[in-house]
Amino acid sequence: MAIIDVVKCAMNSRELVAKFPSEDLRMGTQLVVYPGQTAFFVKGGRIFDEFESGTYTLKTSNIPLLNKLINLPFGGDTPFTAEVWFVNQIAILDSKWGTATPLQIEDPKYEVIVPIRSYGQYGFRIENPRTFMESLIGNMSSFSVDKLNRYFKGNIMSQLTNIISDKLTRDNISVLNINSHLADISEYCKERISQSFGRYGLSVQTFDVMSISVKEDDPSFMKLKEAKDLAARVKIAGRDIYQMDRSFNVLDNAASNEGAAGGLVGAGLGLGVGMNVGTQAAGTLGANMNVSPVSATPPPLPQATMYHLALNGQSQGPYDFNVVSALINNGTVSSGTFVWKQGMANWDKIQNVPEFASFFVSCPPPLPNM
Repeated sequence: MAIIDVVKCAMNSRELVAKFPSEDLRMGTQLVVYPGQTAFFVKGGRIFDEFESGTYTLKTSNIPLLNKLINLPFGGDTPFTAEVWFVNQIAILDSKWGTATPLQIEDPKYEVIVPIRSYGQYGFRIENPRTFMESLIGNMSSFSVDKLNRYFKGNIMSQLTNIISDKLTRDNISVLNINSHLADISEYCKERISQSFGRYGLSVQTFDVMSISVKEDDPSFMKLKEAKDLAARVKIAGRDIYQMDRSFNVLDNAASNEGAAGGLVGAGLGLGVGMNVGTQAAGTLGANMNVSPVSATPPPLPQATMYHLALNGQSQGPYDFNVVSALINNGTVSSGTFVWKQGMANWDKIQNVPEFASFFVSCPPPLPNM
């Protein structure tokens, strides 16, 4: 049995833990721990004495816990057996990560779920070598950076969807603008992911989100862009013009419907909506012509009174004043038609409602029974 005189381990940059190849030691052996390393004496599966960087001559005085276990005599070149493990504590900064499948992220501004892909790199360091040894190494004689990356890649991916979603929601960041916030997102990811790394004695040195992308032809992304364009259109043109545009769309859709509702539109609803749209357009154009600098913000639009009509035994509406007026003029609504609006306790004949009473003043009385 050869007795070892010097115990040391020149580890490469991809090794995190290495076990010294021999367990046959003696008192007086030189232990060399390079900078960025920590050495442990292990016996029977238990970690005993710990050494930071430096050169040590093994004596009973500097391995007190191991000596207590095996009762080494003092002095001489007493042989003994023990495992020596070296842990590499240099910072590893080039570990890559990336999404194998898209992350489903909901855009906080436009509430559209979009599949995104992302990649980047992170750096870590073994901060607490004893915790790292006890939680990850077990009886393995070595442990590499690649093996750790394979484990933590899954750990990172399982957290990344929630982390990015939380960050976008907290700061109200749209997926469309996400790449201009990569630095903030990277820092936020580092803080959140550090918690899971810390349980194994590791510290996250860096976490960089280098790119977040969405396929331009993805239906969800196209829907998101449409939502942004619509919001920009409303903001630039103003809500009045947007509502006018929507009124034209409603008119076109209603006119194409069949059945009682379609007949009602044909009888005069279209005319009333058209009158309302014309009034709204005229008001909008008049407002745009007014260049008075009294106020930079227009007052809120007045809320129009809406009416429900009892037609053909069913409640129809709600309609605004212009629509109801058109229906009276074309004969669809008579003086005995019942109407209800907000604030009325019960339905009442339309001729009794003040704003419509003038429509029926000139109406002749009912014909006598012949």
